[in-house]
Amino acid sequence: MRSNGPGASWFSLSIWLGSYRIEMNGVGYMILIIDDDASVCASLRLLLKQNGYRARFAHNPQQALELLGQESFRLVLQDMNFSRQTSGEEGLTLLKQIKELHPGLPVILMTAWGSISLAVRGVRNGAAEFITKPWTHDQLLGAVKTVLGLEEARGRKGSLPNREQLDEAYDFSNLVGRNTRLLEILDLVGRVASTDAPVLITGESGTGKELIAEALHKNSLRREQPFVKVNLGGLSVSLFESELFGHVKGAYTDAGSARKGRFATAHGGSIFLDEIGDLAPDCQVKLLRVLQDRTFEPLGSSTAQQVDVRVVSATNRALADMVADGSFREDLLYRLNLIAVHLPSLRERRDDIPLVANHFLGRMASIYRKESLTLSDGAVNWLSSQEWPGNIRQLKQTVERAVLMSQNPVLEVEDFTSAHRMAPLAETRMPQVGAMTLEEMERAMIVEALGFHQQNISKAAESLGLSRASLYRRLEKFGLAP
Repeated sequence: MRSNGPGASWFSLSIWLGSYRIEMNGVGYMILIIDDDASVCASLRLLLKQNGYRARFAHNPQQALELLGQESFRLVLQDMNFSRQTSGEEGLTLLKQIKELHPGLPVILMTAWGSISLAVRGVRNGAAEFITKPWTHDQLLGAVKTVLGLEEARGRKGSLPNREQLDEAYDFSNLVGRNTRLLEILDLVGRVASTDAPVLITGESGTGKELIAEALHKNSLRREQPFVKVNLGGLSVSLFESELFGHVKGAYTDAGSARKGRFATAHGGSIFLDEIGDLAPDCQVKLLRVLQDRTFEPLGSSTAQQVDVRVVSATNRALADMVADGSFREDLLYRLNLIAVHLPSLRERRDDIPLVANHFLGRMASIYRKESLTLSDGAVNWLSSQEWPGNIRQLKQTVERAVLMSQNPVLEVEDFTSAHRMAPLAETRMPQVGAMTLEEMERAMIVEALGFHQQNISKAAESLGLSRASLYRRLEKFGLAP
């Protein structure tokens, strides 16, 4: 029997504060506050106590390390400076000591907005999260709840469940497959869905990143609230603010009426930022502000609006490389990928291809009102042998074309090869410059041609513009000779 929701039985007591749900098992988590300002410690301790947490505080690194050695804590809230020095080096040193002595203890750093680069160094050194001063109660409690919930989710990991067990616990109805790598991803998605942790989904185009984002929302505590999708790749810099944050009437020449932005529309729910790697540098700064402060100003307005959203983003680009070359902000990357999910390509889970193909076959038969359709053994083998550079999206289009073209209840290889040849050239994905050598590209093309023509040397050679002898020489060169 399906439970009432992911994580529904974790805790016995629930307290609501604004839009944040603080859940406990009858005994509040113990949190260590480290700050040299006594008033900050007292204020934080009272706030945490009012929301079901217990807290102790330390005013300097020595006191903090002594307390950590004497008591058991679930979380540390740590300032970055403990003297007149403002470099933050004291905080980084303390963080390093805490992680060496208590590697599994999560630490949230507290820093001024102007010192975010310092916080990024802290995240590199093991901090779970950072919040900027001055913070609101909701911001701080949201960070605490997210990090503790994430640690709880990680702690539930055991042996990898099978597909039936995952489907019993979560709603993964639109995700097809039983490959081990996919099951690992679904297990992770299920465990972190009930937290508000931001998730970054990476993978080639067509691997199903949007479906994973939808699954995160459907299995979260926000599932009854809006799920808003934004394709940043198709958004011009000039429209970025208006599209995401909205505008007031008269904000610009053509703004004849006020418009609600995507963040406001997603309030209380989740927002999916697709193609995040295509975001221009100026837009990255504006997005970082919203993710950090949970506030935004509609274009043309000077009044800030608060927003409560869970952020899921996706890209097919290597953001780490973009950070290295300066085209993507490192602090924004850390804001987006508290949890990172990398989707394998379809060719990396070939055992799922028959399942995915049959799934699409059933859907297309229903859409086009055809009687029950099946795949021949030859068709299954052919589909499984292809490289599918467009991944699941390309496979779906190929199945759909084959269904439209075939007049038979059993689809054969010929139905798919004809459909495959009809695919637009845009589906052929060229590797990024530097990703492959010419020899590697040549080898990959030969493998794809042989698979497409079911290992028929003559047809493969003809399609590649080679003679049979030339193709044989290349097969020997690349170790592909039968």
